[in-house]
Amino acid sequence: MQGLKNRHVLITGGAGGIGSATAARFLEEGARVVLMDEDQTACRLVEEALPSLEPSILADVSDADSVEKAFIKLDALFNGLDILINNAGISVRNPFLDITPEQWQTVISVNLSGMFYVAQQAARRMLAGDGGVILNMGSTNGVMGYHYYADYNASKAGVIELTRSMALELGPKIRVNAVCPGFIMTPMQEAEYTPEMRRIFEEKLPLRRLGRPEDVAALFAFLASDEASFITGEYIVIDGGEIAGGLASQA
Repeated sequence: MQGLKNRHVLITGGAGGIGSATAARFLEEGARVVLMDEDQTACRLVEEALPSLEPSILADVSDADSVEKAFIKLDALFNGLDILINNAGISVRNPFLDITPEQWQTVISVNLSGMFYVAQQAARRMLAGDGGVILNMGSTNGVMGYHYYADYNASKAGVIELTRSMALELGPKIRVNAVCPGFIMTPMQEAEYTPEMRRIFEEKLPLRRLGRPEDVAALFAFLASDEASFITGEYIVIDGGEIAGGLASQA
């Protein structure tokens, strides 16, 4: 991709499946990459697998003070920030009536408030420099309804509207888009779905396979590159055709 070599990239939730795949992709493109995550052990494992990474930064994205301190550490590593992959997120599978106030608050705090805290810190640095790109992690769950994920769905719908608002206010120096994956086979998905549930879902998809973290990483790389220089304020779905005719085309 054009324009990614030597770029300074921050990936939140970088120790997870999509985050680590995205780190690998940007390193392949010649970028300098820092992971931000709260899981120190997982960060260490990714650093061992990808020795070209810069030292990881530990932070809880749902805590504004933790995020602010993390960016001070980032300032010591990088002279400015070019690309933010705002990827950190969680989901908990529960019927609507069983969602507790504590669960609701936790999901919203990480997926929406955390997205805001990190993006705001990143945008301030990009505006003080030469601009940049912010890519927020959305989901097809933010575009249409799904059973058992009311809190997650609400958070991802909020991410899409946050993305649009940011694009309006931060242009022309900063481009802002949301990436909205469908069913991507990550450790988080493996924990929530049985093999039989995954097989049934896979058979409904027009492409007849679940997504891979590398698929999402490739989209992040394109949207961050100069080749996507006229794309901002959008949410881009990557779902194997899942919502082309409704939920997995309702087959």
